[in-house]
Amino acid sequence: MSDPIDEATVRHVAKLARLRLSDAEVAGARADLASVLAHVDELAVVDVEGVSPSFHVGAATGSRDDVLVPGLPREVVLAGAPEPRDDGFAVPQVIE
Repeated sequence: MSDPIDEATVRHVAKLARLRLSDAEVAGARADLASVLAHVDELAVVDVEGVSPSFHVGAATGSRDDVLVPGLPREVVLAGAPEPRDDGFAVPQVIE
């Protein structure tokens, strides 16, 4: 069987993730991804018949009440905006 993670696949995934990888990093990522896939293959043979799905094993999950907390003052938020306009954020128009 051929190696499921070849250099072209690593470079494609890196491009999708907008990562620039050196040749050495591609080789390292290839080994890391192959190791992850090998581990997933090991998990595939585990018998989970009768095991109910769980969100967090051993931890109680719950919800909390929504609590209204004050936000930042408008001046503070807009101070970080590249182009504040009319007490808001100016953004490029996307719909004509």
